[in-house]
Amino acid sequence: MELHEYQAKNLFAKAGMRTQKGVVIDDAAQCDSALAELSLPIVVKAQVHAGGRGKAGAIKFSQTADEVRTHATNILGMTLKTKQTGNAGLTVHRVLLAQACDIASELYVSVLTDRETGQPVLIASRGGGMDIEETAASDPDAILKLQLDPGVGIPDDESRRVHAFWCPDNAFPEQETLTLLSALYRTYFDNDASMVEINPVAVTPEGELVAIDAKMSVDDNARFRHPEWDAFELDEEQDAREREAAQYGLSYIKVGEGSIGCMVNGAGLAMATMDVITLFDARPANFLDVGGGATAENVTAAFRILAGDPDVKAILVNIFGGIMRCDVIAEGVLAALRSVELDVPLIVRLEGTNVEEGRRMIAESGLKCQTASDLTEAARLAAEASRGGC
Repeated sequence: MELHEYQAKNLFAKAGMRTQKGVVIDDAAQCDSALAELSLPIVVKAQVHAGGRGKAGAIKFSQTADEVRTHATNILGMTLKTKQTGNAGLTVHRVLLAQACDIASELYVSVLTDRETGQPVLIASRGGGMDIEETAASDPDAILKLQLDPGVGIPDDESRRVHAFWCPDNAFPEQETLTLLSALYRTYFDNDASMVEINPVAVTPEGELVAIDAKMSVDDNARFRHPEWDAFELDEEQDAREREAAQYGLSYIKVGEGSIGCMVNGAGLAMATMDVITLFDARPANFLDVGGGATAENVTAAFRILAGDPDVKAILVNIFGGIMRCDVIAEGVLAALRSVELDVPLIVRLEGTNVEEGRRMIAESGLKCQTASDLTEAARLAAEASRGGC
């Protein structure tokens, strides 16, 4: 789950980091009450789960109260399109009014989980701002990368190493770096985060470090430890199908503008299914994992979700019966088909325990669907069906 800038900054401040004072609003009429708590100038910042907001016109500097109101009015409700949103864009439902900060220079820092080692890694750069990706590509020496021991965090000697990298001319005190990095790692560790990023860290003329932006992703698998996360999820930003899927314990993600609805058990199998679909010049419409203990109720909900997507022109069910037997899976699929009306072709591929019985049940059901003996055949049939070939 991704957090908004203002949500992540609240966690930063709780950990002891210096951040801008700010107020979040969802209606321009709230500007006056927010202005009573803040001092001009103010930066009006769209709160969406995407980078590139500044280049897209969704971050505006305001020197007067009238400018704050104008920018808030223009940004709220806008459809923001960046490299990370896709063509559909994201609707801005909230803006952060942040007290502006004098900036002498900008830095970059993040702590994220290295998928190769399973351990945290710290990444720092002398150059922050919108073009950090270009900096990493054009000037690798401007990036410092440190592997961290999760049980230790960022030792003071490593923090001093970052400080020397950031500040060879001692433009700001070493203690500023130690305090910021300590709070950053505490935020990462205490909140089961997979990534915490500040871009940029502002160095003020007084030599203080201030987090003036924030990105943060937390691991949904740790949700049982964090009941407070419920407050981070905003209904208007979550796809209705994703909300329904969550109610039934399904993992569902809408993917681009594909035309093949995928129902699979297991994340690895889901990714493999999506990859094979692309080999036949087609694209998956979603990632939908029903898990290893799917019931008829779960499968019925999954079909309902897929059938409700107007982009779906064919549905591919690819199930491996390991923990769950294929005949039990087939029973759930058939029960779902009897209660959900499908207007698109359905292709089913089963493999695993009791696979022959499962295939027989589907074949003798009289319900309209095609069966496939392997994933390649299933993906080919689904691709053809999505183009109106069957």
